[in-house]
Amino acid sequence: MTMSTPPPDTVDLGDPATFADHDLDGFWRTLRDTAPMHWNPPVDGRRGFWVLSRHDDIMATYRDNANFTSERGNVLVTLLEGGDAGAGRMLAVTDGPRHHELRKILQRVLSPRVLDEVARTVRANTRQWIREAVESGGCEFAEEIASRIPMTTISNLLGVPEQDRDYLLSLTKTALSAEDEDVDAVDSEMARNEILMYFLDVVEERRESPGDDVISMLIASSIDGVPLSDEDVVLNCYSLIIGGDETSRLTMIDCVHTLAARPEQWRRFKRGEVAVETAVDEVLRWASPTMHFGRSAVRETELHGVRLRPGDIVTLWHASGNRDERVFARPGEFDLGRTPNKHLAFGYGPHFCVGSYLAKVEIAELLTALRDFTTGFEQTEEALRIRSNFLTGFSTMPVRFEPDHRGLKEVD
Repeated sequence: MTMSTPPPDTVDLGDPATFADHDLDGFWRTLRDTAPMHWNPPVDGRRGFWVLSRHDDIMATYRDNANFTSERGNVLVTLLEGGDAGAGRMLAVTDGPRHHELRKILQRVLSPRVLDEVARTVRANTRQWIREAVESGGCEFAEEIASRIPMTTISNLLGVPEQDRDYLLSLTKTALSAEDEDVDAVDSEMARNEILMYFLDVVEERRESPGDDVISMLIASSIDGVPLSDEDVVLNCYSLIIGGDETSRLTMIDCVHTLAARPEQWRRFKRGEVAVETAVDEVLRWASPTMHFGRSAVRETELHGVRLRPGDIVTLWHASGNRDERVFARPGEFDLGRTPNKHLAFGYGPHFCVGSYLAKVEIAELLTALRDFTTGFEQTEEALRIRSNFLTGFSTMPVRFEPDHRGLKEVD
């Protein structure tokens, strides 16, 4: 499908259909060049908000905890509804000393040292599933591989039973990245509530019978001597399942889509001309699965000559910052050897993604398995885009593989 480029003054970034129906590269370039502080006006009773498009402005705002807060919501869906119910308890929408202490708890349970065993499981699962797909000639990559790797990983960490994982996956998709335009705001809110209710039941079970999973570790944690409440644990489980599934899954799907369309980049990687870690960063920059995060002004301040009032919403668009010509040479080119690569896929500053290490492990293992087991691949049908103003990517990705018989014969 060829998507049109709309005139800048007609673009409504609050409407999920905007991203499904239009190519916004030209729009973002115009904003970066002529309106780095852009006003998205109110539409149909929905509040207006400010839009930051330049990489350096985004980073500066992420750093500025004095003038901006995430506690009134950090994505448009909650900012425009007037706030986030998890404010002050869920890591992503908590600031100040409590954010610092809560982040320490989650970093402890998601540190590279703790995740070493998890990483080995990610490697084994990814190689098994890619090998099976290559040997069978192809697959629906989004459903059969990209949906399985991150959901299996985060579910293992949280101790989610295998029989519940498809259910949770369907809820996370409805909550933030629906593929069906019939899914509305009410459906998404209901899905988010069902995720919370699911984890409330799990927390009750773990309090009676703790294990060695992350939920049990959170239950046993405290801040300033006060144990985390059931609500604290549930909200952060919600954050982990959403963050641990959606962004990694969408990045993996975009990775295969992009490499299938750029065989010269695939050949560079296949020949070993590009380090896996370098390739992972470019895959993340290019996919930019989380298109934006948001902040609210807490006091009067100024950005690009615009006077902000307390309560004004400012959105920070990775989708634009990761293509900023002021930071990236040839930003419109997918270059697996790109270095340095100051992408914003994980955010920046105090709220830098706590699960970034795990996400990079998952993408690295996907790339490595593709390199080892296939000589190439192609997308066999048009992919279906998700409908969201927060996340971007595809919900389907049918792929045909050319097997690398030498790699398939090797024993992992």
